[in-house]
Amino acid sequence: MAPEPACLSRHQPRPRCNVRLPAIAIRWGAILASLALAGCEQLIVLKPKGVVAEGTSMLLIDSFIIMLPIVVPTILASLIFGWWYRSSNRRAHYEPSFIESGKIELITWSVPLLTIMLLGSVAWIGSHELDPAKPLASKEQPHKVQVVSLDWKWLFIHPDQNVASVNRLVVPAGVPLHFTLTSASVMNAFFVPQLGSMIYTMNGMATQLHLQANDPGTFMGLSTMYSGSGFADMNFRTEAVPKADFEAWAKATSSGGGPTLSSQAYKDLSVQSMNVAPFTYSSVEPGLFGKIVMQELPPGPGPSKRAGGF
Repeated sequence: MAPEPACLSRHQPRPRCNVRLPAIAIRWGAILASLALAGCEQLIVLKPKGVVAEGTSMLLIDSFIIMLPIVVPTILASLIFGWWYRSSNRRAHYEPSFIESGKIELITWSVPLLTIMLLGSVAWIGSHELDPAKPLASKEQPHKVQVVSLDWKWLFIHPDQNVASVNRLVVPAGVPLHFTLTSASVMNAFFVPQLGSMIYTMNGMATQLHLQANDPGTFMGLSTMYSGSGFADMNFRTEAVPKADFEAWAKATSSGGGPTLSSQAYKDLSVQSMNVAPFTYSSVEPGLFGKIVMQELPPGPGPSKRAGGF
């Protein structure tokens, strides 16, 4: 049998093994710090750029603060108890016959109960205030957008401007946005994290969502509901521009000589495709969105085993 290493030998004094703990600690600390910073870059929900997103972010922060009176004492108590009742502490008094204490029970139950009541109240009020179907208070008339989730792309129709776009959402900044959403295929989810609420889209049903971009900017939009092999790239760019610039974009799109979004064009668009480059339609067939919701136009094929869906 091979002899034990010197640092593990039972017949010799146990010298400290030559392990570079500081270097390892520094290396792992750097890795964990990098991961933490990378995660922070993805927390765009906490970088709100709209009225609803600000309310959602504040609700998350308030809930976190409310839970601290439970979380912090629990962590501290775990550390203190472990340190005080260590085997080398002769001052720690062990009481094997201890069963219960009314004072301790009062504290351990009343504090969590009060916290839950406060947290529930904040969540209840905030959830009703941030109801996706609730119109936003504003002197401006809401800008209407009809949204259709397809396999695997997004269609945005601006009914008042009679134009449409694919995988690119252009909206006026500082104006309430009224989205009416449906799905051409399986259930999906529409989400622009920096503007606010996520909402599902379902075939044969229209859901309502009210958002607003406070200032001009470009924001990431994405699908948050797995819908098959093209799901990972089912993203879109949201561009909030000044009102005058939006009107100029709508006018340029309308007069740009692009294709018309007719029933047949919609059927062609509903065919499964991935990584579709953004493009626009210069006009939209009247009542097209209603035909999609009422299923007068056939639903898309949806994911299949042949397409690598599920």
